[in-house]
Amino acid sequence: MSMWTTAMAGAAAGLGVAMPVGAMGVLLIQEGMRDRRGAAAAAAAVAVVDLAYAAAATALGPLVASALSGVEAWVRLVSATVLAVIAVRGLLASRHTGPAPESESTGAGPVRTFTRFAALTLINPTTALYFAALTTAQGAALSGGTAGALFVGGVFVASLAWQQLLVAVSGLAGTRISDTARAWTFRIGYGLVAVYAVKVALPLP
Repeated sequence: MSMWTTAMAGAAAGLGVAMPVGAMGVLLIQEGMRDRRGAAAAAAAVAVVDLAYAAAATALGPLVASALSGVEAWVRLVSATVLAVIAVRGLLASRHTGPAPESESTGAGPVRTFTRFAALTLINPTTALYFAALTTAQGAALSGGTAGALFVGGVFVASLAWQQLLVAVSGLAGTRISDTARAWTFRIGYGLVAVYAVKVALPLP
């Protein structure tokens, strides 16, 4: 496999994990509508975790899937619980004080937002298993430091580009809709996060 092909394979893998809008995608869209600066940090955090998981999977291959197989159910439960808490807090707050708690709005700061989104992405076992399966399937094509680095670099660039596009579009949309529509958008978003929490805890076919 050529260097260009390897990099493109990494980019495709990065888009493959980033483009389906799950719980993190919904939360990124909400962050983009609240605060563009914080949303850019959040998008970077998701991409950095994607990079970390891709690097671990490339270096360790099947060991990543093996390590998670015994505790995947517990990791899913923790992830689902965190998402459920976020959804409930957001929905309750939107009934009384607007679309989100003050601590999760513009006052949080980019560093705190980066840390929060990195932690939320880290506890999602699906991402780790995705890259473990993908890199195992690639086999010898990713052997060697250069090939692995190109693959991981492609993952990071593609994931970062998509996440930043997502928050940029949501930020633009947030400035063009009414306060009422914006509040309902947040309520629907937190409702979707609650649905995703159930799906993570009890994976559906």
